[in-house]
Amino acid sequence: MNQFKTLFLIMCLTGLLVWIGDMLYPGGQGLLMALAIAVVMNFVSYFYSDKIVLASYGAKILDQQDAPDLYLLVSRIAQQGNLPMPRLALVEDDTPNAFATGRNPEHAVVAVTTGMLQLLSDAELEGVLAHELGHVAHRDILLSSLASVLVQAIMFLSRMAMWVTPRDEEGRSNPIAGLLIAIFAPVSAMVLQLALSRSREYLADEYSAQVTGRPLELANALERISGINQIQPMRDAQPATAHMMIVNPLRSGGLMSLFSTHPPIEERIQRLRALAAGM
Repeated sequence: MNQFKTLFLIMCLTGLLVWIGDMLYPGGQGLLMALAIAVVMNFVSYFYSDKIVLASYGAKILDQQDAPDLYLLVSRIAQQGNLPMPRLALVEDDTPNAFATGRNPEHAVVAVTTGMLQLLSDAELEGVLAHELGHVAHRDILLSSLASVLVQAIMFLSRMAMWVTPRDEEGRSNPIAGLLIAIFAPVSAMVLQLALSRSREYLADEYSAQVTGRPLELANALERISGINQIQPMRDAQPATAHMMIVNPLRSGGLMSLFSTHPPIEERIQRLRALAAGM
């Protein structure tokens, strides 16, 4: 099912890129340009998206000597889930959050912020790390990494439409097309992320509960870190990569909550408490 989702995402985002290119430069030139961008971005996304995402947050890869306690904790969770040991990365940010990236379990990276390590207890941190390894186990990390890079390409082209006035096939300027691109393209990209990412968070929460046997610890962690992220969003958080985080790193509320790539934190906590009661 996740493989189908990944293919569906690639097809939709590639189609959106091609549509933008054709609207910017009708008559085949824009179509070829967008196809070339799509091919390059898909290639880059598959092989280098983890490096791009880590670089965008200034994440530093950790050796076992850099964080022995964190390494041992992740190693234990990976063994329980029968997963390869992922690489670990640290993001210098006081706001607590975490994400996983990479194209498959063999090339996975789990990143945490300094704020996460400072705020949570060992048991809560274990729940968060198990959640991220749940994304690795379900192979969600490829989907997330592809989405983040391709959406950034769509955002770039949509911004181009504000400076490069699209033209019709006769060469006449078409400002209406530019307005459509500037509004429709980013919204469409966000909706695609929304449709393909919310269910993944529930599954990763359940994975954490099963592996650790302590769903309430993850529920407590989610409650604490989500509140801080709403007050103090991550410094380098971007809409294109927000869906990768364990909680939304951007301020949300009102109508913007409808476009959040994460399900309501209250519902996630309620589900975890129900799992705890069932155990």
